[in-house]
Amino acid sequence: MNVTYSTIGRLLLYYLNNKIMKLKYLLVFAIFWSCNEQSQNNTEQSLQQIIKADKDASTLATEIGFNNALLSVADSSFVKLGNGQLPILGKTAFADSFDKNNDFKTIIWQPVNGEVAISGELGYTWGDWQFKTPDTTYYGNYVTIWKKKEDGTWKMVLDGGNSTPNPKL
Repeated sequence: MNVTYSTIGRLLLYYLNNKIMKLKYLLVFAIFWSCNEQSQNNTEQSLQQIIKADKDASTLATEIGFNNALLSVADSSFVKLGNGQLPILGKTAFADSFDKNNDFKTIIWQPVNGEVAISGELGYTWGDWQFKTPDTTYYGNYVTIWKKKEDGTWKMVLDGGNSTPNPKL
């Protein structure tokens, strides 16, 4: 068998190139996998943040009133959808739409679920609300869309809901 150094060199080069290509593929796969894991972790973390923001807003509503609580977490582009009325567009218009000194504090809500975009910049929560008056309790569902600000806080960009029958206990 007549093997020359150039043949051995070519075989060695072929072998190394295949190993390098496999290593490159493995490296690319590892990068994509880690990015995907990171985005899933960030998405779950962001979801927990907006659920907490939603629960905190409900607690605040019992202290300073429903509309005042929404106003405190509203983005400047906030849109409020109300039952039987046109949408209120913008935080300023929303602030002008109610008497801040006579806001109702007998509404509570609880998020049931939510979701955050893979980008981590936008998400929503939805859930159930309960509003008590001296002689009646009303029930309903709501949806709130949240936007992440540059400082990492979440602000409401849209909120709306509807009435539902009394839940079956």
